[in-house]
Amino acid sequence: MSAAAPQPSAPQPFDFRDPAFLADPYPVFRHLRATAPVFKAPLGRWFLTRYEDTATLLRDKRFGRGYHDPEAMVRRFGPTAMAEPAVVELTHMMLMRDPPDHTRLRGLVTKAFTARRIEALRDSIQQLTDRLVDKVAERGGMDAIRDLAFPLPVLVICELLGIPEADRQRFVTGSSSGGALLNPTPPTRAELDRANAGSIESSAYFEALFEQRRRDPRDDLITQLVQAEEAGDRLTTAELRANVSLLFAAGHETTVNLIGNGFHSLLRHPQQWRILRDDPTLVANAIEEVLRFESPVQAVGRTASEPVELGGVALARNDIVVALVGGVNRDPAMFDDPERFDITRKDLRPLSFGGGIHFCLGAQLARIEAAVVFETILRRLPDLRLTDPDNPKWRPSFVLRGLTELPVAWTG
Repeated sequence: MSAAAPQPSAPQPFDFRDPAFLADPYPVFRHLRATAPVFKAPLGRWFLTRYEDTATLLRDKRFGRGYHDPEAMVRRFGPTAMAEPAVVELTHMMLMRDPPDHTRLRGLVTKAFTARRIEALRDSIQQLTDRLVDKVAERGGMDAIRDLAFPLPVLVICELLGIPEADRQRFVTGSSSGGALLNPTPPTRAELDRANAGSIESSAYFEALFEQRRRDPRDDLITQLVQAEEAGDRLTTAELRANVSLLFAAGHETTVNLIGNGFHSLLRHPQQWRILRDDPTLVANAIEEVLRFESPVQAVGRTASEPVELGGVALARNDIVVALVGGVNRDPAMFDDPERFDITRKDLRPLSFGGGIHFCLGAQLARIEAAVVFETILRRLPDLRLTDPDNPKWRPSFVLRGLTELPVAWTG
C-alpha cells in the first residue's frame, strides 16, 4: 500500500528541542506513522516512521551521507557551515562518508573491532564493572548514570584506543556531548559554538597524543591509525583527528544510553526486572528489547543521490531523509503490541545500530558491556529500585536519547 500523501505546507508537528517532546516522543511518532509515514516537514527534510521504509533507506545504495557536498552542508548546518570547526570535522568522519572514502576509513579500524578481539575484552569489562559496584555497594544507593553507566564505557574505549591511564579520569568525570549537530534540524548559534569549543579542545588533546605515539608506538588503535597516517596514502591528518574523536565519542555515547535506558525501562516495569532476576539467561534478549523500546539513537539520516521512490512517495535528488528510529522500532507492522516493554519478546530486530555499510562498528562491544553490567547488578544488587520513578531527567538531545541522572537504591 502506498503511503499517505505528505503535506509540505502543514505545520511541523514537533520540536526537537521541546523538553516535553524529548521526554516522550512516541505519541508524535505514532501520529506520523498513522497519518503521514513519509512526511515532509516545513524545513524540507523527510521523516520516516515505518520499519520497512527505514530498512530500505539504510541498505539502498541510492541513499548516501552527502557530507562531501558543500551545498548539502549549508542545507544541514546553515550558511556558515564550512567555517565551523565542528562541522568540518564531521566531514572527515567515516560515519559521514560514502564509498570509496568510507570503505577506506572503516577498513583501517575494523581490525580493532573483530568479534574475537571484542569478546576478549569481556574479562576486563567485568573487572571494571566490579570495581565500580564495589565503590557504591555499601551506600545503599547511587546515581546509575554517574556511578556506573557513564564511567564504564568511557574506561573501556580509553583502553581500546590507548588513552594513557593518567588521562582517563578527565574523561570519566566529563559529560556526554549531547550530539546537537546530529539533530535533524539546523543547530542554533549557541549549539554550534559549544560543538566548536568541544571539537577544538578534543583536537588539541588528540594531536598531542598522536605525537606521543609517533615517538613511542604502543599496541593500541591510536598507534595503528597514526602509522597509517604516516604512510601517507591511507589516512590524512584531518581524517586521523576526526576519526579518533568519532571512535571515542561513539565508543561510549550510545553505550551509556543503552545501560541507563535499560535500567530505567526495567525498573519502571518491576515485573520485567523480576523475570530477568529469576532467569538471567534472558539478559541478551532484554538488551534487544531495551534497544527497541528506548533506542539510544533516535534518528539516522541519508541523502538521496538520485530521484527515488520510497514508501510510495517520490523523492528528489539531494533530498534529506531522516528515519525516526524510536518510532520505527515501535512499528506494529513489525512488532506485536509495540508500546509494551517485554523482555521475553521473540524475533527482535531493532534498527538501533543502523544497517547497511554504516552498521555500528561497536554494536558487539556495546552489547557485551550492557550484558556484563546487568548480569553483575542482578547478582550483586538484585533488589535495585528507582528512587524517583516519576521524574526521569532526559538529556536535552533528541538523536542521542539518554538520561542525565538515574537515582537508584537497594537494601544495604
